[in-house]
Amino acid sequence: MDHRTLIAALPAETKFALMARSDSAGLRHLGVYGLALAVGTIGILLLVPLWPLLILPQGLFLVFLFTLSHECTHQTPFKTRWLNEVVGHACALPIALPFIWFRYFHLAHHKWTNDPKRDPELAGKPRPDSWPSLLAYLSGWFYWRAMAQVLVRNAFGRFDAPYLPQRQYAVMQREARFLLGIYALAALSLLVTPALFWVWILPVLIGQPFLRLYLLAEHGLCPPVADMLENSRTTFTTRAVRFLAWNMPYHAEHHAFPNVPFHKLPEFHTLTRAYLKSTSEGYSGFATTYARAMNHDPIHPSSG
Repeated sequence: MDHRTLIAALPAETKFALMARSDSAGLRHLGVYGLALAVGTIGILLLVPLWPLLILPQGLFLVFLFTLSHECTHQTPFKTRWLNEVVGHACALPIALPFIWFRYFHLAHHKWTNDPKRDPELAGKPRPDSWPSLLAYLSGWFYWRAMAQVLVRNAFGRFDAPYLPQRQYAVMQREARFLLGIYALAALSLLVTPALFWVWILPVLIGQPFLRLYLLAEHGLCPPVADMLENSRTTFTTRAVRFLAWNMPYHAEHHAFPNVPFHKLPEFHTLTRAYLKSTSEGYSGFATTYARAMNHDPIHPSSG
């Protein structure tokens, strides 16, 4: 059974219930998430005992704002539309991910998931297929470079991606200029105090490899087929990781039915688990499988 057949087979009342969005569920999750970030930030700034140990969790909570931004592009974390917009834009600042641009990039990814030529996440290139390319990918270098290029191009009005609507060019240009202005001020602040280096810059650099591995598991080694239950991977992991990633380890479920909000994905998973075709037991399990595939069978776009 493919994802279209599965969704079509669901009773209308079940689909309606699965799509129910909730401000309270989203705000509760965001509140705990924000509290964790606040504790880390205050602890680092106050130099509490063993404060360097806070840098890694601080980095994880910062870089995994990517998953919240991703959910906001779908308008699913909150029932109220403006909450999704405000939170999505707020997520852009610490991870240099312009929200309006990312919305169209991500919609194209959903339309052409794992298609080697049309999925913008692949951009016509294979996933890491050697140890040097994997290490470079995990470092986050390609991400930071790509986002810098996107921000500069957008700021100068140089839009050439086919998935970006012309009606949004001016908005995306203002968005990029605003973010670049904020980053310029942040750079200047480092001449006065290193605070942002310790609570933001160093943590996101340290946290990025963990996010890269998480993202590689979403579609890595999955075939370039139309069935979302096969071209996307669900990773069975801990509640802590699911919390950090806003339940996006249920990734095949998310691609099969993107209108299901994060807090309903565990429920949807119970309906889809028997039909999932690409799964992994934890991220260490996926990493082991990926390493074996890379060592014994070169990874090309045609094999995910």
